[in-house]
Amino acid sequence: MLRFILSFFGSIFSTVTLGIAMVALTLGAIFWIYGRDLPSHESLSQYQPPTISRIYSGEGRMIDEFAKERRLFTPSAEIPDLVKQAFISAEDKNFYSHNGYDARGIAAAAVEAVRSRGDNVRGASTITQQVMKNFLLSGDRKAARKVKEIILATRLEETLNKDQILELYLNEIFLGQNSYGVTAAAQSYFNKTLGELAPHEAATLASMPKAPGKFHPVRGKARLKERRDYVLREMFENGYISDAVYKVEVQQPLRSVQNGDFPSFRTTLPPRDYFTDEIRRQLSENFGEGEFFTGGLSVRATIDAEMQTEAADALRTGLQKYDRSRGVWIGTGVTLEEEVLADEASWREALAQAEVPRDITLGGKWYPAVALEVGDKALIVGVEEQTGTGSVPRDDIKWMKGSFKDNITRGDVVLVRAVTADDGSIKHWSLRQVPEVQGGFVAMDVNTGRVLAMQGGFSYQDSVFNRATQAQRQPGSSFKPFVYAAALDSGYSPATIVIDAPIEINTPQGLWRPKNSSNKFYGPTPLRTGIERSRNLMTIRLAQEVGMPVVAGYAERFGVYDNMGTFLANSLGAEETTLYKMVAAYAMFANGGERVQPTLVDRVQDRYGRTIYRHDDRDCVDCASPDLPAGQAPRIATDREQVMDPITAYQLSSMMRGVVERGTASSVINLPVPTAGKTGTTNDSRDVWFVGFTSNIVAGCYMGFDQPRPMGRGAYGGTMCGPVFQQFMKVATEKFGGGPFEVPEGGHFIKIDRYTGARLPDSASGAYVVAEYFRDGAEPIFGLAFDGGFAMGSDLPLLEEVQQSGRQVTTSSGGTAVLGPKATFGTVTSGGQY
Repeated sequence: MLRFILSFFGSIFSTVTLGIAMVALTLGAIFWIYGRDLPSHESLSQYQPPTISRIYSGEGRMIDEFAKERRLFTPSAEIPDLVKQAFISAEDKNFYSHNGYDARGIAAAAVEAVRSRGDNVRGASTITQQVMKNFLLSGDRKAARKVKEIILATRLEETLNKDQILELYLNEIFLGQNSYGVTAAAQSYFNKTLGELAPHEAATLASMPKAPGKFHPVRGKARLKERRDYVLREMFENGYISDAVYKVEVQQPLRSVQNGDFPSFRTTLPPRDYFTDEIRRQLSENFGEGEFFTGGLSVRATIDAEMQTEAADALRTGLQKYDRSRGVWIGTGVTLEEEVLADEASWREALAQAEVPRDITLGGKWYPAVALEVGDKALIVGVEEQTGTGSVPRDDIKWMKGSFKDNITRGDVVLVRAVTADDGSIKHWSLRQVPEVQGGFVAMDVNTGRVLAMQGGFSYQDSVFNRATQAQRQPGSSFKPFVYAAALDSGYSPATIVIDAPIEINTPQGLWRPKNSSNKFYGPTPLRTGIERSRNLMTIRLAQEVGMPVVAGYAERFGVYDNMGTFLANSLGAEETTLYKMVAAYAMFANGGERVQPTLVDRVQDRYGRTIYRHDDRDCVDCASPDLPAGQAPRIATDREQVMDPITAYQLSSMMRGVVERGTASSVINLPVPTAGKTGTTNDSRDVWFVGFTSNIVAGCYMGFDQPRPMGRGAYGGTMCGPVFQQFMKVATEKFGGGPFEVPEGGHFIKIDRYTGARLPDSASGAYVVAEYFRDGAEPIFGLAFDGGFAMGSDLPLLEEVQQSGRQVTTSSGGTAVLGPKATFGTVTSGGQY
């Protein structure tokens, strides 16, 4: 009997032992099979999570941020224990005691799944397993992935300590609202830092990993509160919070930014605009898009917030003025369905979804509104963010062709601005629209190239295309200073006489007859008057004298073009460029001819605070010197390239100052400091420009339709862009001042008659007298007139092309002479900009 009993238990023991061995062998085989070719977990010790790149103003205020995954990386040591405890209680209460996986949790989950016949399959993954799933594995719910998860989790526990693993988890986990990691989530849901979170708020965040979509603070508010209270109870049972704290916290209402309980952190940021988006575009090119959107860069922008606001207002004012002069209503192109108009809640919800710009402030904020009643005398509108309804009176649309009923139908979404009484109350609403005509504006420091303001259109939310940097347009006569610069560097002077008379040129496209904007010809004229009055024919003759290859070389040296065509029409600005390049080039006129590299960024730092780019690379010689006398500025050494002779730069600035004081911009530019500039208007007024500068700031404006077409009579650079420059620079000069243009060494002044170019005595005075600056040792020859090799007849109405090899000029006695061989025409295209 005893032998039988021993034999029986021996069989059982053998069977159990064999079974255990078989299970162990099976499990070992499974883990061996799945453990091969797994991704390396060791790379996580050097892992750098994708983080937000932020842009700051010069004052250190954050003005924009860019990220593919909105994450703010926070080291484990800076994450409060309360936050860690909330997530451990919610996701893995045995985190600090297990070796990567929780066998009891897995067994409990398996039993529950069997009991519910698969209806209730809950996760049993530890935080370590979730880290491996998020970083190295897929999210599919398969046994194979779970095995791999466990294998990698045990390996990771041998490589990193618990705090390092928790740091990875708390910075990587997705918590809804495009927020990755606890720091970004605390900002998105509560507009708080981690250290400011109360226990119930930390518990709310810890509720999110389970299913961020289901636990939404608005749509799933009840479900989220239930989960939050569960996490609080777990925190209490795990000893992280006291019973008193638990009882108080569990009674707290579920508050969030999404429910309107806290202001969104985005309310502190200005709306995204052309400036920060251009930084995004340029840095994505320089550093790579991946690094910019994930590298956690800290970018210090050159923007001046006050000047940016003024630039936007000035350009919008100019564009709106032209738009209203046309009297054409174009609206927003958005109309709400009739069925939503009967109920206020419905049309308000639909209006909130309407894709119309909300970033316009011109005379006040512009609001989206829906036309509810269209009458003869008034338009009744429902305005976003305003209670009740408002009206637009008939008097408000005097600028518009037709009546309300001719232009607007019920349900149309429009833009409106409040018209207020003296006490600030709203009297009525004024109808507004984004103009069809567009434009750009840029202002920068003439010495450093730091862009102070940039506006690439009427509204960024209406059109993100940046017309300041991306629009390729003909600069027209605003290009002429480069022709004059080439001439001044080639031995000509502001007093040089050039014939202003008709020209005919045979081209492959036919006979080209350029003309002045006035359709008149003025005969022999000094260069100064030629640029002040923007004489096309003088410019063509001068370009022919100097040679278009030389002119093209100057344009390329100043960065206006990369490879300019040597066509005569290009001397009138027929080849396209950008406003950004033109403004940077004019800065070199203003600063004495030194190279300027325009920039929107002063400095870029990586996620560790190391400077990886700095725009100003000059050396401060005395900054570290202890012997520097009090009140004395340190010396800053610069090796900037001299792209133009300083005397040439001064002569050109002086001539362009005449444009503002007596020439094509004199009626609109009136600043308290010396100002120079040049207008530009292309054929049929398709593009209008003005670029100007003081001693320290250069600014430029361009306007035109995106699909170029004539803008009509009265559209000139002076009349349209001049007022924009004036409005902006009036504020800029109040803030930054200005002074006379610095006179370089190596020259002397001679008074001349600005109409005839004749030399005058030093005592001469009057409106016709101008003191020109000439190089020492290069006394000007008065009395010679240059015609560029084109013949000049005795009567001015028409001149024919010269056929002989010399060039004919008019002498001071009224006779003619032939000087040297005529320059070749090269290839020419149609032009005629003015």
